Amino acid sequence: MIENSGIPTGPRVLVGATGSVAVTALPAYLTEMRSRLGGTYTVLMTHTATTFLPPTTVAIHAERVVSGESPEDWPTDKPSRLAAGHDVVVVLPATANMLAAVATGAAPNRLTTVILSTTCPVVYFPSMGAAMWRKPAVQRNVAQIRADGGHVPEPEWHDSYDVGSRSMSHHPTMPPPPEVAKIVGDLLAAQSA
Repeated sequence: MIENSGIPTGPRVLVGATGSVAVTALPAYLTEMRSRLGGTYTVLMTHTATTFLPPTTVAIHAERVVSGESPEDWPTDKPSRLAAGHDVVVVLPATANMLAAVATGAAPNRLTTVILSTTCPVVYFPSMGAAMWRKPAVQRNVAQIRADGGHVPEPEWHDSYDVGSRSMSHHPTMPPPPEVAKIVGDLLAAQSA
């Protein structure tokens, strides 16, 4: 766990960071949400997320970063405590694996366990390959999450260069930071209304 000191004000936002190359953009999203919404930010990183983006880098943009499964962190970082201490959970990015786990109620890691334990709104911002997004199984999982009360905004499609195939790919990913901040702000406003 990495923690920065400060007096909490505004919404308490828990950001679940999953293992996708899109997680490398997380600092820009944290900066935008903080700018628009204020509040405090805890980032809960899956093991795979930390292979794309070091927790120490994320700590520059958040009050707290939780990663790994170290037993000594459980008094402060156990799922029920993390779930109770936040007003909204933002899964950014949401991989197909994460969507499948949540849709079926599985808890293979601390992030999915927190999601199962929370009573606050949870919003998932998908990012994956186009073929993956179009699979009936992924669409069923998204529909199930929505039916269960989770929020899954439609991803935005954009072009990016794929180094492996040496070609451009057109795929769904997270909306730009201002749109994500607006969606999260709307959820928080609806919750307090």
